[in-house]
Amino acid sequence: MRKIQRNWRLPVGQTATDLDRRILKLQNEGHLVPCRELIKTPEQIEGIRRAGRLNTAVLDHVAERICVGMPTTEIDRMVYDYTTSHGGRPAPLGYEGFPKSVCTSINEVVCHGIPSDDEVLEEGDIVNVDCTTILDGYYADASRMFVIGKTTAEKEKLVRVARECLELGAAEARPWGYLGRIGRAIQRHAHKNHCSVVRDLCGHGVGLAFHEDPEVDHYDTHEEGMLLVPGMVFTIEPMINAGTWKVFVDEEDGWTVVTEDERPSAQWEHTFAVTEDGLEILSR
Repeated sequence: MRKIQRNWRLPVGQTATDLDRRILKLQNEGHLVPCRELIKTPEQIEGIRRAGRLNTAVLDHVAERICVGMPTTEIDRMVYDYTTSHGGRPAPLGYEGFPKSVCTSINEVVCHGIPSDDEVLEEGDIVNVDCTTILDGYYADASRMFVIGKTTAEKEKLVRVARECLELGAAEARPWGYLGRIGRAIQRHAHKNHCSVVRDLCGHGVGLAFHEDPEVDHYDTHEEGMLLVPGMVFTIEPMINAGTWKVFVDEEDGWTVVTEDERPSAQWEHTFAVTEDGLEILSR
């Protein structure tokens, strides 16, 4: 995990709040703390919450319609039409050249799959649909797994374990706890179920931009990592593989991430806000 320098500082002339005093004390004790820019204001969190409600509604819309025989471009069309008709914009569209409004990742595709007319959902497929919505300048991000018809026991288990990994990672993301405990819990559960955790990709801060600090590793880095402070907003999105954790990027499109052994992969993602009492799910 890329470490952010400890730099919690009081603006000149500002009186220290209880939050400032607590963070400064922990910083002086040697803990890695977030910079001020990573702490969202209540107004910003409300904006991200509104974007999250729309993002969740987009995925609900897909869930009601996804089926055998559907080309993944139809998922892309649904996401674009629903998002824009409700005042939002799909963040992936045009992002660093990405050509579509959503990522659709089937079976051995880990993430960043590009919707295509030639890619049609078949009985037994598992597919991750990953949406990020911009609403009034705020971003929210989530993905879900869908099982198309009846699939294999291996794929059913993988989808279940991936969701459990997300839930167990989130349970470790306690206010005034540590970022590194998220990945530790995820890796422990994945390995217990004879699965692996992708290491090349991670969760991330989100809200005022598509990708912000901090990076959220989903495997055990053997470090406690950054202090989790109320007001931080980030995704947890473990990518769990049936075989090796190693992956490669398709050379033809430069986006699609595939398992090295071409065995299936599954991922669930939520956007979370750290509160004084725990975590709030802003998009699921």
